[in-house]
Amino acid sequence: MKRKYTKSTEAVAALTDEQRRVTQENGTERPFINEFHDHKQAGLYVDIVSGEPLFSSRDKFDSGCGWPSFTKPVEPNVVEKKDTSHGMIRTEVRSRYGDSHLGHVFSDGPRELTGLRYCINSAALRFIPAEKLEEEGYGEYAHLFAEGGSR
Repeated sequence: MKRKYTKSTEAVAALTDEQRRVTQENGTERPFINEFHDHKQAGLYVDIVSGEPLFSSRDKFDSGCGWPSFTKPVEPNVVEKKDTSHGMIRTEVRSRYGDSHLGHVFSDGPRELTGLRYCINSAALRFIPAEKLEEEGYGEYAHLFAEGGSR
């Protein structure tokens, strides 16, 4: 049975002040002082609001920017929108079902992979360790972390 991902008032109410500011008010957390910027454990990053799968640790890289950076989403659950705030033109990324502000995507990622850098706020994410995917209802992603799993 396929899980349904939605934004609920209960999920939003359970957010910390920082998670709410980032995901619901288009905020940005401070670089280097966030939960996942140097996180190395194998697993899946999901939207803190809807639980929809967003990024795999296999696609995470150290961009030096102070936020978690990924080369691609694990599913097409990331929506891109033009962002002209703060006197810049950027591409914002939001979760499809939770409509959470995640961060931005830039074209300065590793060229040998996608050339993209999804620069994501840790406050928008919940991490599911690879060994707990089945237990947490994300068993269909376990193959990504098996020996020789595809990137």
